[in-house]
Amino acid sequence: MPSEHVTILTRDGVCPSHIMTPGSGGSWPGVIFYADAGGIRPAMLDMAQRLADAGYLVLLPDLFYRYGPYGPFKPKEVFAGDFRAILGPLMATTGNDKAAQNTEAFLTYFDTRNDVAGSKAGAVGFCMGGGMALVSAGAYPDRFAVAASYHGGNLANEAPTSPHLFAPKLKAEIYVAAAENDGSYPPAMAERLENSLTRADVRHTTRTYPAAHGWMIPDFPVYNHDEAERGWDELFALFGRTLNGAE
Repeated sequence: MPSEHVTILTRDGVCPSHIMTPGSGGSWPGVIFYADAGGIRPAMLDMAQRLADAGYLVLLPDLFYRYGPYGPFKPKEVFAGDFRAILGPLMATTGNDKAAQNTEAFLTYFDTRNDVAGSKAGAVGFCMGGGMALVSAGAYPDRFAVAASYHGGNLANEAPTSPHLFAPKLKAEIYVAAAENDGSYPPAMAERLENSLTRADVRHTTRTYPAAHGWMIPDFPVYNHDEAERGWDELFALFGRTLNGAE
């Protein structure tokens, strides 16, 4: 299905976004898709549509709207050079706190649509978006039934916006899919996050995939088809259990 382009008014301006659905003439649970640092591009649109085709209305916001026009980037070209110089200025315009602030507007937008079923949403994030998905679920605990992070980094650090600090607020079920040998999410950090979730009695599942950071993203040099398919299967099962039938 072709995507619908919408604009959502946030506290900081207008956020261009895409809406994907399985089709027309129905209503589906809403899911917010927090993209990676590569921004909006064909791979993100395809991934959001794949999730929508499983039975969800998916909102894919441009998290870099504060920066202004950019890209689209081709990750294989970006990673071949100084990717920090290219992506750093864009990443500096957002973060977990700003994403959570945006999420207030995203949820309000869901409330205006008659094709969003129920008041409980799902969240999924990839790389940069992984922490954003978890923090947003903690910032609005009554609105999220589930949140998933795929190869998210810095999920339990010393920053005041670190996802692990939101564990006591979470009501959503949490899924954390980690990569092997990921410098942005080393074992000690993973243990810190898991301990925080356990102490807060948050229902959660963690998995370490035998793949590199970014393995789910089809236009990344490290894309791993077999492990990506496993990741999608886990996500579909998780959302099917937590969102379908949620009020």
